[in-house]
This record gives sequence, structure tokens and C-alpha cells, in this order.
Amino acid sequence: MASAHRLSTLILPLHRWSEGGRDRWVGAEELGFHAAYTYDHISWRTFRDGPWFAAVPTLTAAAAATSRMRLGTMVTSPNFRHPVTLAKDLVALDDVSGGRITLGIGAGGNGFDATALGQEPWSPRERADRFAEFVPLLDRLLTEGAVSHEGRFYSAVEARTLPGCVQRPRLPFAVAATGPRGLRLAARHGQAWVTTGDPKLYETGTPEQSLAALRGQLGKLEAACAEAGREAAGLDKILLTGFTPERNGPLQSLEAFVDFAGRHFELGFTEIVVHWPVPDSDFAADQRVFERIATEALGRLAADG
Repeated sequence: MASAHRLSTLILPLHRWSEGGRDRWVGAEELGFHAAYTYDHISWRTFRDGPWFAAVPTLTAAAAATSRMRLGTMVTSPNFRHPVTLAKDLVALDDVSGGRITLGIGAGGNGFDATALGQEPWSPRERADRFAEFVPLLDRLLTEGAVSHEGRFYSAVEARTLPGCVQRPRLPFAVAATGPRGLRLAARHGQAWVTTGDPKLYETGTPEQSLAALRGQLGKLEAACAEAGREAAGLDKILLTGFTPERNGPLQSLEAFVDFAGRHFELGFTEIVVHWPVPDSDFAADQRVFERIATEALGRLAADG
């Protein structure tokens, strides 16, 4: 069942573990974040030509350095993953973390990862087709002792993921989706749903238009859940911030964030994810303000409510 309001962070894997990497993950736990996520990319956007570390080893190290906070990807995609090898990584991660891993998973885009293995970029339809096969197969691999599958895109031959996840029946999936096929996957296989808002509004949209678009997405998720025979209230609803028209504005002051978060929690979101500040980037923010948001925002919202 989806639970009370939560605040989480996303840590870009930009720093050597000994030169600030570890400190950010440990700091996130000390600040009281519900979860800390990282992107699962080979390289990403404006950070392409700088340091960028892999998600699974980073999360493994973070699991060893923390003890309470949940950890996860936000998000993994089929762009350079295969369900069989990903399942093995996830079982190990869940074990090392003592059952604290959430898999954020999406269909992927047409960025750098889309061609890094030498393939031609997939069309939106092919990305959706692959995602529709990837997620159910991964679900099986994490819940069954041995899996064989011959699909259009992915195969498994007596693939074993023993002893399985610490979390039963498997670690939770947070499915990123806005289209009808992805929302059906979230309804059938997800324990949570993830959105960044409507990308068409990022450049010229208003906060009010963004709220309306998000309200529409939540309505479509509810319809997909009804079609799947489950209650939408049973899914956590996660908003990854930084990609709505407000961009990084909510992190400029505690008051701005409380206003932003309050409006989105009121819509029905249960978890809001903010980027750990990265100077001289789209995710720049004052570290002191960020820490005040981490430690005070939920209390302020509860008092206002």
C-alpha cells in the first residue's frame, strides 16, 4: 500500500568514491532522506565528457556504507541491459543492502546510451515493444527459481537467480511511464510509478499547466490500474523533480520547496525526489538550502496541513 509523504534524493554518479562519492550517500542517510537513487546510464546529457560511474557498483558501495535508507535506480532501461544479467545484479544488490533496493525502470530514450553498444537507435514503438517484454521477464526472473523464455527480443534458458531477493516475492519495481502501454506495465508489475512531468511543457509551459498534465497522468494511471483489477492507491507515485517548468526553482528556498511539494502531494504523489546539488549545472543549488529542505520540509508541510 502506498504510504505517507516521502522525500528522497538523486545522486549523480560524478565523483570518485574516495573524493566525495561516499560522502554524498552517507550524507543523504544522515539528512533523513527516505531513499537515494542514481541514474543508470553509460553517459548522460551535459555530463557526457566528464566523470560518470556505473550504477550497480555505486549502489553496492552505497549499500555497504549505509544501513537504513532505501537505494535504487532512477531509472534502468533496456538500452544496454538484458533481463537475465540485470536480475543477477539485482539479487546481489538486494542481498548486500539487506533488502533496501528499489528498481526504477523505464523504456529508455534516444540519448547516448541508445547507440553505445553499436546498435541503431530504436524507434519509440520498438522501445515500447522491448519494454513490454523486458519487464514481465525480469519479474519472472526475480520470483522463479529457473526461467526459460524465448521472445522476440530477449531469451532465457534455464536462467537461475537463486536464492532470490531478500524482499519477497521480489524487490519493488518503480515503473516510469506516461503512455498507455507503459502505464499498463506499471499497473500490472509496479509497486510504484514514476514521472518527470510532461516534457512538452519544460521549455515554455507554466506550473499550472504542469499540474494539469500531472493530474491527467495520474488519472490515466488510475484507469490502467482499474483495467488490471487493482487499486491505484496501492502504488506509490513518485515525482522526479527538475524537469517540470519550475526546473530547479523549488530548491532555491525552503519556502519555495514547501509550496511546490505541497501542491504535488495534494495531487496524489507520495514521494518527491530532488537532485543532490551539482554546481555549474542544471542541478545547481545552495547546499545549505538543500539540507534545510531535507530536514525541515516534511515537518513544515505536516504543520501546514
